[in-house]
Amino acid sequence: MILVTGGLGFIGSHTVRALLDLGESCVLVQRRTGEVPAELAGGQVVVERADVTELDALLDIGERHEITGILHLAGSMPWPPDSEQPVEAARKALGGLFNVLHVAREWDVDRVGVASTIGVYGGAAGDGPLGAGEGPLTEDMALSMASAHPIPTFKKIGELLNGHLADTAGIDVVNYRISGTWGPRDPHGALFFAAPELVHAAVRGTEPNLSTLAGPAYAEDSLDLCYVKDTARAMALLQLADRLDHRTYNVASGRATTNAEIIAAIKRIVPDARVDLPTGGDARQNYLDITRLQHDTGYKPEYDTERAVADYLDWLRAGNER
Repeated sequence: MILVTGGLGFIGSHTVRALLDLGESCVLVQRRTGEVPAELAGGQVVVERADVTELDALLDIGERHEITGILHLAGSMPWPPDSEQPVEAARKALGGLFNVLHVAREWDVDRVGVASTIGVYGGAAGDGPLGAGEGPLTEDMALSMASAHPIPTFKKIGELLNGHLADTAGIDVVNYRISGTWGPRDPHGALFFAAPELVHAAVRGTEPNLSTLAGPAYAEDSLDLCYVKDTARAMALLQLADRLDHRTYNVASGRATTNAEIIAAIKRIVPDARVDLPTGGDARQNYLDITRLQHDTGYKPEYDTERAVADYLDWLRAGNER
């Protein structure tokens, strides 16, 4: 069984579905109990309520289930930031990662996959949207020590710790650098990029509310957007691969998608959607190179922009809130 922390979350629930489709059974670990999505009900799924920051609770799960692998999707960072107890919040967050790696060694699991982020590339050499000029971002690029946001900060720390413990403790730890993931059950909306809110606005029949973005959104703005079902399948393939030749993999679509492409796909289905954005953005395009992922797992994205938009629109129109 694969233990999936955050298994009822946005990316987690889709990844569990992908693991089930590949014939694997899963133990889902959540801090709070939640409703199991209908598409997971009846599958080889067990839900355990536990906090990864509590080592004994994790060890107890191993007494009840035979865990062969771990996919750590729960956040090992102090988010949202705690301004009153920042040191304790950071210690607790990193303690969760240490606990996951502790039980992995205790149970002698085959592989620990740990979610990282496209944000680790921010500040790398260059001056593009992610600080890396234009073109593909590869796993071997030198990363900046600085980060403008707590999430990539702690993901970088986690990747370093994972590498250290892979060497010293003999654990097969693999970092999954996830690109801009969007689609059904996305709780974030327009937190880092506009695409989710553009689709929601088309369903509501309103103009998009992009006030939560760090800055204005433009038609030319782009990001490596990966539909959540592709993200999930890629991680499931990595988690179950007999052999991986690297410790870090980009999990992405392998191409940059502009807001203009999202808008065009929406208007092909909802012609009167009021989702236009002004021109004037940065036309340079960054995207994640997925050569490693493709070579080691055979992964190919199944959702291009049009199929992703159509699927998300169908999901929301069926009455789902997010």
